[in-house]
Amino acid sequence: MPVNVLFSARPAIWPDYEPLLRRYFTEAGLDVVLATDLSAAEVDYVVYAPSSGLHDFTPFTRLKAILSLWAGVESITGNPTLKVPLARMVDHGLTQGMTEWVTGHVLRHHLGMDAHIVNPDHLWQPAPPPLASDRRVTILGLGALGAASAQALANLGFRVTGWSRRAKDIPGITCLNGQAGLDEALKSAEIIVLLLPDTPATENTLNADRLALPAPGAFVINPGRGPLIDDEALLAALDSGQIGHATLDVFRVEPLPSDHPYWAHPKVTVTPHISSETRPVTAAQVIVENIRRGEAGEALLHLVDRETGY
Repeated sequence: MPVNVLFSARPAIWPDYEPLLRRYFTEAGLDVVLATDLSAAEVDYVVYAPSSGLHDFTPFTRLKAILSLWAGVESITGNPTLKVPLARMVDHGLTQGMTEWVTGHVLRHHLGMDAHIVNPDHLWQPAPPPLASDRRVTILGLGALGAASAQALANLGFRVTGWSRRAKDIPGITCLNGQAGLDEALKSAEIIVLLLPDTPATENTLNADRLALPAPGAFVINPGRGPLIDDEALLAALDSGQIGHATLDVFRVEPLPSDHPYWAHPKVTVTPHISSETRPVTAAQVIVENIRRGEAGEALLHLVDRETGY
């Protein structure tokens, strides 16, 4: 009996995923009916993106699991109609993309590249940066993306401290956890990277009190989630000089409204949620592997804890 898989995401990406999924299903030896319009009562798995508009899972009476194409699952974890396991997207393409973006922007701020790229007065002001070994970088969030970014920066010689809700042990990284650990991780940090999930517990992680903890003139880099930062507190810290610059890729409202203060602020860089993207080639492999596991009675990968939200 074939496995019925519903692809529920933006129609524009169906042509990218369909041939890859069919190919990988065949290679995995799975007999699959894959479509975008299956009857709900026949569906075994849903390959899912919240942007698809599917929010009521009540009619899916034989559903075994929801397999998200997104790393962030905050828009679905609280759905009361979802009664089956939910797996978030963790794949090496997404991880590599995030690691490259984070490393690039950390190096940009570490080296002071902006002063050389934008220099309309042609000023000759040599100011060598410290070596990476003298620069303190803090990563908030040590999941797959945070851990990979932390290790990449440590491999470049940066002094990396990581903070996570649960205790972690990552070679070359000073790992802290708990409330006291969060404040300790921020104290004297010179570059802060936010890679936490968006949950009620992480909202406004960087508030006015915590923005006062880093070294004066520290840099904030947020490719995680917009609600992690108290926007008004960050703007005040930028105006006072406590924070030297903020590079922000994610926001509470996206696209960022054209009249938002971030656009015009001289100490803010806005990037349009491009730090990492789910790439069909690698994401399709993860989806197929999870369905193979489900059909073989094995544990699914990257299951979401519905209580913590990630």
